[in-house]
Amino acid sequence: MARVRTCQFTVFETALGFCAIAWRGARICRFHLPAADPAAVAARLRGEDPAAEPAPPPASIVRVIERVRHHLAGRRRDFRSVPLDLDGLPPFTRRVYEAARKVPAGQTVTYGELAERCGSPGGARAVGQAMARNPVALIIPCHRVLAAGGRLGGFSGPGGLDLKARMLALEGVSLDN
Repeated sequence: MARVRTCQFTVFETALGFCAIAWRGARICRFHLPAADPAAVAARLRGEDPAAEPAPPPASIVRVIERVRHHLAGRRRDFRSVPLDLDGLPPFTRRVYEAARKVPAGQTVTYGELAERCGSPGGARAVGQAMARNPVALIIPCHRVLAAGGRLGGFSGPGGLDLKARMLALEGVSLDN
């Protein structure tokens, strides 16, 4: 069977708003964090992948959607086993994403700590750049990566730092700042 090159996607509702998920075969290639407007979420996804086609999700993707819904409703779920399609990413970015996926719900790391975990001490800025381009936010938990001193740092998802703080609070992370 030939590999499907075009991503298919669907938009779905969660306790925090509408998310979009895109897949090729059984692997997730894009995930967009919640926003209030379902059309805006779909437009953001299509802006990154104009060839993406809306489609009903297969059973394997439905299971991921249900995990996301539970997680965003405050019932922690682990996404480390979700298969991803990250073909074409540079080796450093892959290492960053692999290290970030190992950070369990309810825990955080700093950009500097994550850089060390990927074998690049002093590479906190490069880690931050990789996190800002994360195509599958939540599944690769960029919200669990904090600035030095445990500050929220940046977050390019819709809702910015407010959403990052809400997602961390759902996981039981208390921020003092």
